[in-house]
Amino acid sequence: MRTATLLLLCSGIALLAGCGGSGAQSRPAALKLEREDLVAASRALKSATTPVVADVAATKSAWPLIANGLPADLGGLSGSEQVARATRAAAQLRLPPQFGEAQARTLTGRASQLAGLFRSYMLLSGRGWKLLDAGLAQIESGTPASAHFARENSPLYIESIYDGHFTLAQIGKKLLAAYDKLGGAAAFGTALTRGEVDALARTYSEASDRLHPHVAVRIGS
Repeated sequence: MRTATLLLLCSGIALLAGCGGSGAQSRPAALKLEREDLVAASRALKSATTPVVADVAATKSAWPLIANGLPADLGGLSGSEQVARATRAAAQLRLPPQFGEAQARTLTGRASQLAGLFRSYMLLSGRGWKLLDAGLAQIESGTPASAHFARENSPLYIESIYDGHFTLAQIGKKLLAAYDKLGGAAAFGTALTRGEVDALARTYSEASDRLHPHVAVRIGS
């Protein structure tokens, strides 16, 4: 009876504390998986570098034209080459396969957070530019009602662009923190070097990606 009771207790708490030493093995296995996922996330970020850099450069060129909201007279803003270039660059952003919906669900820990940040950036920036470009066309040549609607909602599109790049700028420091937390260069070895992480952190940083000046328009303004 005593033996049966012990067996029942052991099986009941195995997931929490382990029985016969199995719990002692779970943490190293989880740590290994987290490191593998961080390597995969880093490879995804590296593969996206070229279109991201192009999007950031195009957005920074156009940003001063819209940061304070749309002017009463659009003048050269509608059809502006800076706006057109930024809209095209944002539309060319692609989600790395590792960050796709199905694959991202399998990522663990900090890698999952990095995937979420990148998806948010791509969605906010891409939709913001697409809607703003469409809104400018409506203001210029649409019906009075559609032009009014587009102008009233343009602050949402502008804020979306700003928020997207703010989100992008958080990725680098999250990656650095994750790399150090999971053991740094000694743990990752050649699978993910300190130099690779530092290069990614510079690309996905506030210094590289934040938009200036700060967005200065709100809905209803």
